[in-house]
Amino acid sequence: MEIKITRTTTPKAKPAPGTPLGFGKIFTDHMFVMDYTEGKGWHDARIVPYENLSLAPSAMVFHYGQEMFEGLKAYKGEDGTVYLFRPDMNAKRANSSNKRLVIPELPEEDFVAAVKAVVDVDRDWVPTDPGTSLYIRPFIIATDEFLGVAPSKTYLFIIILSPSGAYYESGLEPVGIWIEDEYVRAVRGGMGFTKTGGNYAASLIAQVKAHDDGYSQVLWLDGVERKYIEEVGSMNIMFKIAGKIVTPMLNGSILPGITRDSILTVCRDWGYEVEERRVSVDELVAAAKDGTLEEVWGTGTAAVVSPVNKLRYEDEVMLIGDGGIGPVTQKLYDELTGIQWGKLEDKRGWRVTV
Repeated sequence: MEIKITRTTTPKAKPAPGTPLGFGKIFTDHMFVMDYTEGKGWHDARIVPYENLSLAPSAMVFHYGQEMFEGLKAYKGEDGTVYLFRPDMNAKRANSSNKRLVIPELPEEDFVAAVKAVVDVDRDWVPTDPGTSLYIRPFIIATDEFLGVAPSKTYLFIIILSPSGAYYESGLEPVGIWIEDEYVRAVRGGMGFTKTGGNYAASLIAQVKAHDDGYSQVLWLDGVERKYIEEVGSMNIMFKIAGKIVTPMLNGSILPGITRDSILTVCRDWGYEVEERRVSVDELVAAAKDGTLEEVWGTGTAAVVSPVNKLRYEDEVMLIGDGGIGPVTQKLYDELTGIQWGKLEDKRGWRVTV
């Protein structure tokens, strides 16, 4: 894929080392853009200065939500080398979302090449403070000027970059999670396994409820029986129950997280018994009461690993361990971030140099 590069003539000031970055608030100088036209395919790949988009008010993305997005990160090693983490998996998942949303698929090698190219142009934006990274947001939007429920004939594929700190302001501090018992996010046969904005819009009402009660995130139950654990709004979820690593199985309404897959692989390599299966909320309540619910953590690109110190379900508040970060949770965080930042040996070929 040939990529035309037009560099900005007015570069922005980069955040100084030690500057609190937050998450998704600062954007780099450039972005990748590529067009799709029916009958022509994907064309005109280019890297241009970061700028506003010009879209018609009738652009289909505004009215019917035909869009997808991905999320991954770039990390800078101590020697200045910039790394990606399993970008091929993001490319595969992007096409899984595209297929469900009737968006033209992207050749996986073009997806990875586009990510590498725009990160390379803005490599000086990759932060170096501990725990920081360059968040990468590829997305596709439908751009046809048409008010009709049908797949668009034109699209834009865009990648923007954001130097970011910890996803949660509290960093790796344990968080409380609200198990939602009123609303549902997704059902099997729907779009729960895709990364599309509608899934996240559906989660906002419960997110507000949780925050109002002092909880950081929402844990969703299945949309049919309303009793089986699925995922957190921004993460997959895992439990250590009686020495085993347990996580909800992928069933079509749960996002197949790349960090989830990586964590499960590491746990198996370490000799843990790993179970991917249905996990009922009643099982969690019982395990919390008898002391076998030893650790709980979320997994995702943004937070990597997020320890959980309490779960709320209806009138039940389950306290996890001593309220701190569990030993397995900490070890997993250290292992994954060590690979991502180039501090540990990459035995599995997950780290990709830009």
